[in-house]
Amino acid sequence: MLPVEQAETYAGWFRALADGRRVQILNLLAEHGGSMTVGQIVDRVAVGQSTVSHHLKILTEARFVLVERRGTARLYRVNQACLTCFPTAADVVMGRHPVGFAQVGDAACAQEGP
Repeated sequence: MLPVEQAETYAGWFRALADGRRVQILNLLAEHGGSMTVGQIVDRVAVGQSTVSHHLKILTEARFVLVERRGTARLYRVNQACLTCFPTAADVVMGRHPVGFAQVGDAACAQEGP
């Protein structure tokens, strides 16, 4: 059985992806391969700026997305370290891949540098 702190970390990751629009935004950033502004994301997902900003905040809090400030602009990009951990986390939750929490967890999904 998973330790409660590990289960809570994984639950936070799954909650962050529990909205189709957030999954779409994360996929857009991953496929883009670089940083994007909120305006660029809004143009591609066809929802309002405040909605995109809200979803980016949740994805950033879960560390799936990193934000970099350049002047007055904020640039968003995928946190590759966190996305690498996520499939393994799903395997662990489903009991398919016994991996220690030190390998897949909060520390493994730490924010990358800019």
